[in-house]
Amino acid sequence: MVDVDDRAGSGADPLAVSDVVEAVLAAEGAGECEVGVVILDAGAMRELNREHRGIDEPTDVLAFPIDDEPAELPGVPRLLGDVVVCREVLEAQAGEAGIAVGAELTDLLVHGVLHLLGHDHETDQGEMLARQDALVAGLAPIPYPAA
Repeated sequence: MVDVDDRAGSGADPLAVSDVVEAVLAAEGAGECEVGVVILDAGAMRELNREHRGIDEPTDVLAFPIDDEPAELPGVPRLLGDVVVCREVLEAQAGEAGIAVGAELTDLLVHGVLHLLGHDHETDQGEMLARQDALVAGLAPIPYPAA
């Protein structure tokens, strides 16, 4: 189950966002999981980044995994955590890369979900980024209104 909270009013298609997250979870063999996706404005993302990483500027994506071991209860989804995306950074990065904003959002969501699943580009950068690229290649970009 994926809960999408577009607090920044980006207009990203919530069903497509859910589909991307579910596709990554399925491809990674994660089983039934609960994931939150939040799209924030730059001010709110800056605050989160400062609070959690000590960096006083907005970033593109943050992942907040649930640190507790999952309870193995039949029929109960595993609470995986939240992926938080910054609308303004997302749109700027897409423009700089010359790609559609929806394609960049797809990439950031895959990146965030991989972090929730335990991947860490600080320790396994090449492996994580290769996996991210492979997953993104198999996904359609998320429909996103013109920025």
